[in-house]
Amino acid sequence: MNKCKSAQSIVIALLSSVSCIATAQQFSFVEATISDVQSAILSNDMTCQEIVEGYIARINSYDQSRGINAITEINPSAVDIANAIDQSIARGEEQPELFCAPLLIKDNFDTAGMVTTGGSIALKDSIPPDDAFMIRKLKEAGAIVLAKTNMAEWAFSPRQSVSSSYGRTANAYDTGYVPAGSSGGTASGVAASFGVAGMGSDTGNSIRGPSSHLALFGIRSTIGLTSRDGVIPLSFDRDIAGPMTRTVEDGARLFNVVAGYDRADALSLPLRRELNYLDFLNVDGLEGKRIGVFRLLVDHEDADPEIKEIFFRALEDLQAAGATIIDNFAITDFEALSEAIGGCPRFRYDMWQYLQTLDNPPFLDVNEVLEAGDYAPESEQSFRYFSQGPLDIPPDEWEEPCITWPNHPERNQLLGNTIVDMNGAMVDAIVFPSWSNPPARIDRGREDYNGDNNQLLVPDTGLPAVTVPMGFLEIGLPVGLQIVGRPFTEGLLIELAYAYEQYTQHRRPPAGFPDL
Repeated sequence: MNKCKSAQSIVIALLSSVSCIATAQQFSFVEATISDVQSAILSNDMTCQEIVEGYIARINSYDQSRGINAITEINPSAVDIANAIDQSIARGEEQPELFCAPLLIKDNFDTAGMVTTGGSIALKDSIPPDDAFMIRKLKEAGAIVLAKTNMAEWAFSPRQSVSSSYGRTANAYDTGYVPAGSSGGTASGVAASFGVAGMGSDTGNSIRGPSSHLALFGIRSTIGLTSRDGVIPLSFDRDIAGPMTRTVEDGARLFNVVAGYDRADALSLPLRRELNYLDFLNVDGLEGKRIGVFRLLVDHEDADPEIKEIFFRALEDLQAAGATIIDNFAITDFEALSEAIGGCPRFRYDMWQYLQTLDNPPFLDVNEVLEAGDYAPESEQSFRYFSQGPLDIPPDEWEEPCITWPNHPERNQLLGNTIVDMNGAMVDAIVFPSWSNPPARIDRGREDYNGDNNQLLVPDTGLPAVTVPMGFLEIGLPVGLQIVGRPFTEGLLIELAYAYEQYTQHRRPPAGFPDL
């Protein structure tokens, strides 16, 4: 054997190895999109396994050391799934639309083979028998469940994300502040690029609020368009699950997969989704649109002046991008109807229904958990409110009935008034700040809770809404613009949000999470 030739081969192999490493280093995990990930794989710059291992390395390097505490469990099968995708690509097989998209999933989505606690220590060993509808759809589209994320216990709190199962999650932009609740783990994890995108749930705030506080795009769909099957409930006729992403395009990609009819969800409706939500990624989407300013959710007495100033600049940008601004849009009897609607403590009943879907539920009545004291102190007040209802009697049949939507008269009246007033003003959508005040300090999550506009209008009416970054406060924390549409106009909302995002480019990553 020629030793010189052998040495030359070794040098070539080493140079090739260095070249591969250099190429791999060109891929940036920070702010990477689904398209970036897939392009890197198809161009042989990265393998799916390297992508997944890279995100896991980021979680291990940054989540705890930076004081975020967003991630609860890394999927032990994630690398093996990625390797299987690489082998499929090597065989030349056609890949589905979300292949090798590593996702962060809120800890209330049933995920086969992984613990799903809903933020409660009482379910610390609960492994569901199968996937939630949305998780199944995402997996079928080639996405990888990379990790589960922390949340407010039982999704009780819109203020902060504290669980008895995994502790407190902080805001990735400044750990001295909350990420809001209850999807705070997904929000901070996605913002810090611990995964390419994420999934959360929203009963009154919990997709849009954390997305607003972390400069993300978040979408809450029309009730009936998307399935909640396999998502631990808080309030059956208000709960929604959906994407939380760094870009509108990635939000549309996930939404395009998860939207649709599911017979296992009693409120799900067939034939309501658009054929392809990606068709609405139109950079000129604001041209000719009429946008109503819902002043009632802008001009709070205690609204933060800096956020109002940022919102008014957003209106100028919307106009500059081609929209007509209809100021001081109003909804007939909004305040009176909102007060009359109130809330419904149906959590105990809804959880009873959910727990029966588990193979070996550790309990069937959440009041056992309350009585045992198995909860975070921050959750007690909410727990005592939400657990008031009877265990096994449907809320519509209580002595003082909690009428389930869509049969709720006041909610229907507010929905009808909103549509009539939008038609009268000829507006395509309504806008207001997602929050009128900055995030609370991390140690004053309950005391400093203020300005949450997500609780009003949208969950009461079942209307769709998105939030998109509209800038940053001087202290470096993000603020979000909320856009609300008529029922089943998610495509239009994606179009408006995308056009605004592309025109303004407000999104920027939090400091302290560079590429490794």
